[in-house]
Amino acid sequence: MLNTKLRDAVLGVLPRVLKPGQYIGGEFNSVVKDHRQVRGTLCLSFADAYELGMSHHGLQVLYSIMNRDPQWACERVFTPWPDFVAQLKKHGLPLYSLETFTPLSEFDVLGFSLQYEVCYTNILGMLDLGGVPLMADERTLDDPLVICGGPGAQNPEVLAPFVDVFIVGDGEESLPWLMDKWMSLKERGGQSRHDMIGELVASVADGGWAPWAYAPAFYSPEYKADGTLARLARTRSDVPAQITACTIRQDFDDIPLPTKPIVSNIATTHDRIAIEIMRGCPWQCRFCQSTVIKRPLRVRSVDCIVNAALESYRNTGYNEISLLSLSSSDYPHFEELVTRMHEVFHPLGVNVSVPSLRVNHQWRSLPKLIKGIRTQGLTLAPEVARDDMRDQIRKPIDNADLFEGCREAFKLGFRRVKLYFLCGLPGERPADLDGIVDLSEQISDIGRQVTGRHTDVVASVSNFVPKPHTPYQWNGIQTREYFRWAGDYMHRRKRLKSVKLKQHNIERSLLEGLLTRGDRRTAPVLLEAYRRGAGLDAWDECFKPGLWWKVVEDLGVDFAWYAQRQRPTDEVLPWDVINVKKGRAYLEKEQARSVVQLGVMAEAT
Repeated sequence: MLNTKLRDAVLGVLPRVLKPGQYIGGEFNSVVKDHRQVRGTLCLSFADAYELGMSHHGLQVLYSIMNRDPQWACERVFTPWPDFVAQLKKHGLPLYSLETFTPLSEFDVLGFSLQYEVCYTNILGMLDLGGVPLMADERTLDDPLVICGGPGAQNPEVLAPFVDVFIVGDGEESLPWLMDKWMSLKERGGQSRHDMIGELVASVADGGWAPWAYAPAFYSPEYKADGTLARLARTRSDVPAQITACTIRQDFDDIPLPTKPIVSNIATTHDRIAIEIMRGCPWQCRFCQSTVIKRPLRVRSVDCIVNAALESYRNTGYNEISLLSLSSSDYPHFEELVTRMHEVFHPLGVNVSVPSLRVNHQWRSLPKLIKGIRTQGLTLAPEVARDDMRDQIRKPIDNADLFEGCREAFKLGFRRVKLYFLCGLPGERPADLDGIVDLSEQISDIGRQVTGRHTDVVASVSNFVPKPHTPYQWNGIQTREYFRWAGDYMHRRKRLKSVKLKQHNIERSLLEGLLTRGDRRTAPVLLEAYRRGAGLDAWDECFKPGLWWKVVEDLGVDFAWYAQRQRPTDEVLPWDVINVKKGRAYLEKEQARSVVQLGVMAEAT
């Protein structure tokens, strides 16, 4: 059911925008259904630009699963660039789905993926352009149900006034269930929107609750005199007291991979086939949120991966396949997998990339395994460079393994290395910053020893932001002045031109700290920043840090109190309503161990 009138109007303005291909739909393998022939409609709404959203594996997974069911029409929308936003507003046109040019306001459900906190203004912009009221309590039964999932749902409170329901955990099972339940409530009728959402999250379906669905409207924050949270009181007794993640109950092989992924109209960030080989991580790094929220560890069989990759290749023609996981080299059948992938895809001229390689004892022989898979460059994440700091963050790697593995890789033709580091971790010392530079230069120098010239090394340094549901959730983010000093210090220390240090944007990291660690009282900052023109804040050409800090000042929000304060472990946190696997007690124990190790480091220094 194509909205030809809106499509024709959009086509009339596209000559005046950049990259119009991202707004026209019709991509190879996209699915178009007649809305009159389905039970319900869903628009997967990625709160960032098309070129990033189309590179996101999770979107392709959910799109494939939902469209496989004849009951549903599942479509897509992405955050438009400012030039297209201006044209939509100038001509009075709504934001629409790519498949049928349906305005967002006409869908039954809008599902947003929360991948990065600084993209939250994009959600407001998409709702606004799509004709959907920004505030959840202003929506009627004629408006879509607005749901959110992804890592950002781990602290739902900043977005609470704008979102009807947050989904925590795996979407492959929760999204079809929620879609069916919501449509059943709509079909039955006789209730207010508020009561329908209450019944949705209370869920008596199948004789039990759906404790992974959180509707903020039924939880009321109560605060102490010092401003900290006293409790999140339920206003309805039949909604879950604790939200737990939805976890796939089936064998991981039985969750189908998207073997007919959509082929984008324009070049995207990751223009290739992506195959998730493993979900979760066997390690327990204290800084990493993903290892906590993606438990338990689940793996796909080698046959499942190879067959899905081959079918995807036949359905797309892409010349590269990426094997995805948090730590690909920890996949238990890694040697068999890369051998099989090489045997199948090398004769076809298809590259296979293996990101997220972990440095361990296997890394010494790993380059030989992946030779012929893809040899342009290596991407590794040491995170820190000194052994005592590695103990502190619980990422035990050995420099001898790292250096020997790189030496073998250079012998086999690898010519570039990208290293990911963290700056601003608890207990960080100048010696840790020295180590980042020294480690990068040592690897470049090993390349010179092997090849006769220094290997190009990019050290990408992220400013550490403590995330909810990690042992560091009680820590604060470092100050602006510290991050500036640390970046300048490392640049002064660097001596090799072959090594490039790239520190992430400090202002954006500080904003991330506020949005990651805030509560409902920070939601007005988000709304006011959007109204003053914030949007696409993950992009340097669009980010306006001065606007954000002026809003924070004007609204009287204490940035340091939210983002930089060291919180006691007995404080009730805004995100405590979400209960992750192993629970809060485990995080407290790990935080206590971290404090002890910090003391040992300080004494040694």
